[in-house]
Amino acid sequence: MTFTVSSVQFQHRASDKAYNLSRILHFTEEAVRAGNQLVVFPEMCICGYWHVPKLDGEGLEALAEPLSGPSVSYVAALAQEKGIAIGVGLLERGEDQKLYNSYVVCMPDGQRHCHRKLHAWEHKLISSGDRFTVFDTPWGIRAGILICWDNNLIENARATALLGAELLIAPHQAGGGHSASPHGLKRIPVEKWARRQEDPAAIEAEFRGPNGREWFMRWLPSRAHDNGMFLVFSNGVGQDEDEVRTGNAMILDPYGRILVETWQAADAMVTAEIDLDLLDKCTGQRWIRGRRPELYGCLTEPNPNGLAPMEARFSEASTRSGPSKEPVS
Repeated sequence: MTFTVSSVQFQHRASDKAYNLSRILHFTEEAVRAGNQLVVFPEMCICGYWHVPKLDGEGLEALAEPLSGPSVSYVAALAQEKGIAIGVGLLERGEDQKLYNSYVVCMPDGQRHCHRKLHAWEHKLISSGDRFTVFDTPWGIRAGILICWDNNLIENARATALLGAELLIAPHQAGGGHSASPHGLKRIPVEKWARRQEDPAAIEAEFRGPNGREWFMRWLPSRAHDNGMFLVFSNGVGQDEDEVRTGNAMILDPYGRILVETWQAADAMVTAEIDLDLLDKCTGQRWIRGRRPELYGCLTEPNPNGLAPMEARFSEASTRSGPSKEPVS
């Protein structure tokens, strides 16, 4: 059994929901022409991303919408009209009046599946979600959602797989950002993006290098392989305030192999036919059966050195705690 899925990268406009929804419409129609069942867009693609940390509370409230608001309602109606599932990101105002970095998959039958980023670090007024999101689909595969940095904490991918996910929807705004690591990730000069037409080799080298694809290859394939899941990676592309997102939209199989990818310095879509037969006895799904949860109590113990998501993301303090004071037998 197979089904067809697309991953989209596009350069959003900050707070310009009308423009961003027009790009979602454009690529949805392209995905429908390709015979797709699912099209995946980037994190916070409806509202824009890197300007959000600069907003005050009033600005955030003006940008946020409930799931019943006009933007998600538009995407939900589009999904039903076109007969395709569409995944989109937004700043959500929850029924509890808290703000969330959320991602919604609107199904062609009218259902909506919403995930709230578990490790929200974009703004101190944006709350983190408190649950995993896994759901059945009409394609004979169970899907899960993890937003951007959710995927960098390996426990989240494993928990999503243990809840039955065989397809991981992974929307991002990544690449070209600053990290404390001396070996990538680093900012890409915005001048290279501005000159992408005059000097395409320079921006392509960045997109394929340690601040883009090389960084993703250090961990994305392992999330798919180790957990026995297909993975649909969608990302922003181009200048986003003072950073340059690297796109690198790709789809991976449950062996961690890349089925399709792009390093275009432009809005783009990649499409792959998913062969569900690859799931049976794939490495990750076989290995998971050998787990020994009785050994993993330390994974659920409170972390004495734990930090809030924003602190953990930006801290440059040493992570070395020194040698253990108690011997381990």
